[in-house]
Amino acid sequence: MPAPRKPRKTASDAPLPPGKSATINDIARLAGVSKKTVSRIINRSPLVREETRERVEKLMRDVGYVPDPLARGLAFRRSFLIGMVYDNPTAQFIVNMQYGALDALRDSGFELVVHPCDSRSPGYIDGVRRFVQQQKLHGVMLVPRVSEDQALADMLDGIGCRYTRIAALALDDHSRMVITHDRDGAAEAADYLQTLGHRDMAVITGPSSYRSAIERTGGFVDALARRGIELPKSRILEAGYTFESGVAAAEKLLAGKRRPTAIFCANDEMAAGVYRVALRMGIDIPRQLSVIGYDDSPLASRLWPPLSSVRRNTRDTGRVAAAMLIQADDDVRGRPLASVRPHLIVRDSCQPPET
Repeated sequence: MPAPRKPRKTASDAPLPPGKSATINDIARLAGVSKKTVSRIINRSPLVREETRERVEKLMRDVGYVPDPLARGLAFRRSFLIGMVYDNPTAQFIVNMQYGALDALRDSGFELVVHPCDSRSPGYIDGVRRFVQQQKLHGVMLVPRVSEDQALADMLDGIGCRYTRIAALALDDHSRMVITHDRDGAAEAADYLQTLGHRDMAVITGPSSYRSAIERTGGFVDALARRGIELPKSRILEAGYTFESGVAAAEKLLAGKRRPTAIFCANDEMAAGVYRVALRMGIDIPRQLSVIGYDDSPLASRLWPPLSSVRRNTRDTGRVAAAMLIQADDDVRGRPLASVRPHLIVRDSCQPPET
């Protein structure tokens, strides 16, 4: 009868040679984890499961492993920086997004670095690549409009940099997306104006190259269509998400003999431009013209009368996007689609139209 086979030793079972000091490679081999995981544990990264952390830390104590301070400093720099890349003309939106990201990163050991860019300039993707590589970023938040650029996302994927994309609808794998549901927010604004009795309405939208502008306009127009109201193309004016472009669009809409009774603006900056033109032309808001904005920025409550606006919780959006970047890999895979839903904040800028 053959003798029973002895279990074969694997490389990970092999003890350290006598007199040899353990290295990070030895710890990874003995623990059966990657060198990257050991580095994260050394630097107190939250991206490691607690069970793995405890097992590896016990092994390091048992073999007397002491991390090299220089190597640890380099690893710290690489692992604990989150970037935020944006191309957005609205300062308050960017500030709120940063506040949200900082909320998520507080007490995590991670820090936020920002990179404004011009997505219309040639070579801007190369600029983002240099930013990521020079800062050795752990991950990147992509804020609209750059979040809508598939070439940018492909570049980050190609260099192995994790990222999250904030957009009006799903453009990527669920583990990389935060959806803002802009279409639903605009539809709520349309439903509200229709219930007040408005039928002759207009839209001042953002640039047609922005997905948010497409979704907000589409949501408003489709909601009216479901209620039997068709919005003529002449009542949809493209602007630039700025106060000045809102003024220019409002001048066109309000100069004619047949003015709309309500205007939906795709952001609050453009709605403020409508207020400026209405004041100059002696048009009373809301008695003669109802106005709704989008974003519910601090500007909305400072206008007079206070502006009804779709709140999209920009700070919460930034918090969710940053939190996804510092989650452990196992916690991100298979997670449900992250989203932050907008809702209309009703103030004093709307009322039923004059008969």
